[in-house]
Amino acid sequence: MVAALVPPPQFDGATFETYRADPAYPSQQDAKDVLIGFSRGGAPVERSGLFRRAKKAPEMKPGVYLDGGFGVGKTHLLAAIYHAMPARRKYFGSFIEYTALVGALGYQKTVELFRGADLLCIDEFELDDPGDTMVMTRLIGELVPTGTKLAATSNTPPNALGEGRFAAQDFLREIHTMAASFQTIRIDGTDYRQRAIDGHSIALDDGAYAQALADAGARGAVSDDEFSAFVTHLAAVHPSRYLRLIDGVDTIGLRGVAQLQDQSAALRFVAFVDRAYDAQIPIRATGETLDGVFAPEMLSGGYRKKYLRAISRLNALTNS
Repeated sequence: MVAALVPPPQFDGATFETYRADPAYPSQQDAKDVLIGFSRGGAPVERSGLFRRAKKAPEMKPGVYLDGGFGVGKTHLLAAIYHAMPARRKYFGSFIEYTALVGALGYQKTVELFRGADLLCIDEFELDDPGDTMVMTRLIGELVPTGTKLAATSNTPPNALGEGRFAAQDFLREIHTMAASFQTIRIDGTDYRQRAIDGHSIALDDGAYAQALADAGARGAVSDDEFSAFVTHLAAVHPSRYLRLIDGVDTIGLRGVAQLQDQSAALRFVAFVDRAYDAQIPIRATGETLDGVFAPEMLSGGYRKKYLRAISRLNALTNS
């Protein structure tokens, strides 16, 4: 589990140079500049003249929180920090991977494992589970005094219904005891996945599905599952182990996709989609288009942003 705490394969080549800031949203370039400084141990120094002394760079906090909507490149920038920081011991994982580690090792052993680490990157910090949030806040509180740098992104808590971006105030409120350790970096923009495709998932008929899996099977390993049985199986597996379900799979096949009515099942499917997207595994499906898999009331409820992010990722994976 510890060895897996590195950026997903999709972000192996994620650097500040490969992050393409959208000129229409200056905050993207501003965030990139600040994070380059953070990865070097401080903010960029701005010189005021050839023969003048450089202005003193503002002191950066030990943690940065990337605040922005889905699809604006937060995880790319998080991985860029990981790759750029010249650290001997650094870790990159999703919130659920860190809490699973605490569950497996125990809290104190996890603290000892990470004590002395140079950098901890936490992607998709979960704000809708008070217990796990408190565990991570305590862990952060023990590591910061020892010199560990932190970089995080997050989702939103259940009652946060803001459009387009993940509210920094919600993150800081939930980690109130450690809020002063984080500098908030806002990243505006539109979902790059929607800019790249037509905005809809692809559903195949039975013949096209069989042909797609046959073609994919000639190139690598494929899965082929009936959707309702697949969703039922997810309930028997802890989300921290979803990555193992797709280990070695090159294409995911889902037959008979139907709209989900149960919120617990829907949230488990979201967690699975996140892992599939991290691994960049194409999905081929029949039945309901996957951008319609969540019931309308779910899209107007407290987990709205989770579902919209999942839809965005499903659109990309069915079009890949």
